[in-house]
Amino acid sequence: MPTEPLSQKEIEDRLRELPGWSLAGDRITRTYRLSGHFAATALVVHVARIQEELNHHSDLTLGYNTVALSVNTHDAGGAVTDRDFELASRVEAVAPVHGAS
Repeated sequence: MPTEPLSQKEIEDRLRELPGWSLAGDRITRTYRLSGHFAATALVVHVARIQEELNHHSDLTLGYNTVALSVNTHDAGGAVTDRDFELASRVEAVAPVHGAS
């Protein structure tokens, strides 16, 4: 059973709990800045593990010292759902370990 899409107000309320994350179209997004390429790559590997655990995969973009995530739920027609916020919260919990800001 697909997850229900969140309303605009629900999304805005949840984003207040995740500084640095924002709504861009039908996705929540965040770009992390890190000390260099190795730290950025390590964060991507950690995010990939979280995605596998949740069976929920975001779009990831790796730059020299940046990692950008773009998340929505395909099973909900590309809308933002609780699953997206669960993923974002789990990434937020590990990002500081890698020196992300």
